Amino acid sequence: MVDQAQTLELEVNLTGLEPVRIDRYLTSRLAGFSRSRIHKLIENGLVIHAGSPVKASLKLFGGEKLTVTIPENRCLELAAEEIPIEVIFEDNYLLVVNKPSGMVTHPGAGVSDGTLVNALLHHCQDSLSGICGTTRPGIVHRLDKDTSGLMVVAKEDRAHLGLAEQIRARKARRTYIALVEGVVRQDTGCVDKPIGRHPQLRKQMSVQKKGRPAISHYTVLQRWKKYTLVRVCLETGRTHQIRVHMASLGYPVVGDIVYNHKHTGTLAQRHKLGLSGHALHAYQLSFIHPITGILLEFEVKLPDDFQRLIGSLEEGKCSFAI
Repeated sequence: MVDQAQTLELEVNLTGLEPVRIDRYLTSRLAGFSRSRIHKLIENGLVIHAGSPVKASLKLFGGEKLTVTIPENRCLELAAEEIPIEVIFEDNYLLVVNKPSGMVTHPGAGVSDGTLVNALLHHCQDSLSGICGTTRPGIVHRLDKDTSGLMVVAKEDRAHLGLAEQIRARKARRTYIALVEGVVRQDTGCVDKPIGRHPQLRKQMSVQKKGRPAISHYTVLQRWKKYTLVRVCLETGRTHQIRVHMASLGYPVVGDIVYNHKHTGTLAQRHKLGLSGHALHAYQLSFIHPITGILLEFEVKLPDDFQRLIGSLEEGKCSFAI
């Protein structure tokens, strides 16, 4: 992880896309950067186009060359912690990990230790990309605290930019298994609903007409009397996307205490079902290695608590109903 200012040279590629404001473009291009952080970079004159600082309203049409300077972030000193993590793949440029449910991806408000980043700092020493500053070293994309499964982490900046571009261009494939409440009647479906910050509950997301585009594809794997096991493939990667989309269809994720307002959306019911988090697991991940160009594909089995719950359903022993 670098501990000094960085300069990124970016060439804008909008092939097949409409012109876009530079603040929106940079938010999608630089994984792990919030829109507010992008605005601060722009306001401080750290985003340059054609030799001059830009305004957030500048429209990009493709082909532009941008220079983005990311200053050193000293606001938070993170400790390396000897926390066990399951590493699925690792080389000099990146690693793929199987994040357990209950682990926060990176430090944030009120959380400074016990995160995946703290564990990575111990495992990788100084070998993590610094593009997202000292609070999110190596983090290209993230999983919610209560979601388990596969994540790719960048160990150096070239790999980080390459991975982020694949996610932005929808070339990386991320597939999840979810157990949802209700019987999903369609065997397959596509949820194409924009997602944005909830207007009243600022820590939550919701479907909104003026939100950012969000597309999820689902396939039914198995049905029971009141529940359905689905596979969900992300075309985009918005915050809480699967949880928001499935809840919007009336099929919230089992054990989701934020968006599930049915039977299993409480901590008490989650614990009764033997779940450590909600029933959502990132089980497949594939992308082109940003340095070697080799296609990498990974798959991990469901966590033990998720498997036991499915086993209870199959045996008719699950006490879901209240």
